[in-house]
Amino acid sequence: MKKRIAALGLLGALGAGLLAGCTSDADRASENLSTAAEQFEVQRQITFINGITDREMVVVEGRCSVETADSFLAGAVEVTCKVGEDQYKKNFLVPGDNAIVTVEQLDPIDVSVYHYRFIIKPENLLPDLDVQTGDQ
Repeated sequence: MKKRIAALGLLGALGAGLLAGCTSDADRASENLSTAAEQFEVQRQITFINGITDREMVVVEGRCSVETADSFLAGAVEVTCKVGEDQYKKNFLVPGDNAIVTVEQLDPIDVSVYHYRFIIKPENLLPDLDVQTGDQ
């Protein structure tokens, strides 16, 4: 059984490698930059600008991941920033009708156009469990 699982894993990795060979250098670099940003390796500046007055309303700068929130705040921008060793802050920013959101990468980083990044974090494979009993 273990050999079958290992063989399936190897086939999956080979398939992904073959599919990865079909992308352009720009697509590979973009994908690797996105992966680096999701690992908090990219310094970014997220700016909300009033489209009428051209004034900055909110500026967030740091090693931040930026996503569009698809949960309870339709249209919100979800910004999660690493602010220290194992310390993070998360904000939901909701642009109005006249707001423009820009996300700028502040510093260039070196990414490969020949290889893709495949990150496995063993600490995320098993969830942390919080046990709550009737006594609490």
